Amino acid sequence: MKEKLLKALELDKNGDWQGAHQIVQDIGNQPAYWIHAYLHREEPDLNNAAFWYSRAKKNMPEYSSEQEWQEIYDAISRADI
Repeated sequence: MKEKLLKALELDKNGDWQGAHQIVQDIGNQPAYWIHAYLHREEPDLNNAAFWYSRAKKNMPEYSSEQEWQEIYDAISRADI
């Protein structure tokens, strides 16, 4: 599971938003919801992002998407998923 989530983040970083979205929309856990939220924030589709942040039990950040990407990557890398 962790590998898929990190793959989604790497795809996004390399410009494949659609590929990243495809991965996370098929996973039903909070880390995937967080990535899903981040992706829609980046899109930007803030209403959709707000829905996914809510499901992830996170607040939509007010800092850069680059900083959030790193925060998500670090959290998932350390997680025991």
